[in-house]
Amino acid sequence: MNIELAREQMIGQQVNTWEVLDDRILDVMREVRREAFVPQGWQGVAFADSPIPLPHGQMMLPPKVHGRILQALGLQPADLALEIGTGTGFLAACMGKLAGRVRSLEIVPELADMARANLLTAAVNNVAVEAADGMRLEDTLAFDAIAVTGSLPLYDERFQRALKIGGRLFVVVGQAPVMEAWKITRVGEREWQREGLFETVLQPLINAPKPPEFVF
Repeated sequence: MNIELAREQMIGQQVNTWEVLDDRILDVMREVRREAFVPQGWQGVAFADSPIPLPHGQMMLPPKVHGRILQALGLQPADLALEIGTGTGFLAACMGKLAGRVRSLEIVPELADMARANLLTAAVNNVAVEAADGMRLEDTLAFDAIAVTGSLPLYDERFQRALKIGGRLFVVVGQAPVMEAWKITRVGEREWQREGLFETVLQPLINAPKPPEFVF
């Protein structure tokens, strides 16, 4: 496989055509070597337009979704960013290239270790990975940008409360088959604006609350 050709096809045929038009993001997704962040044995499908299985039933998101997350966050060089759900570290690495510092929480210790190793190999030194449950986050007014990489069957306001004023949150809300990606911007001490971005289906975050099941 011609790696560089496959990378360019990923950018041109998947990411760019899914309305990711920011050259900074496209360049970062070229720079961060996605094939180095997939599990051993999956390098041949590193650039495919599909999720990639990870340990403990988790999934690596498709490239186009990573691109849309980065575009929604609008990361700037001085930003402090938070990621909920590190996976193998690819999105965290891209965020690290665009932001000043990134804190990333991964509930599965094996994946947290994998992500740390991948980030070290990629020489991304401004990302700190913690083995922690993002559903326990209690920060307020702390971050310029937050990416939640698993879905929330029920929306939880803890993540929007963790934004600084002017901060941006990417989150997917709902249950299969209908989920919607939102961009939420904190515009005041007690005021947020929500923008619907696109429909998708993501695995729910581990420990995310779910609606009660209907019983006849």
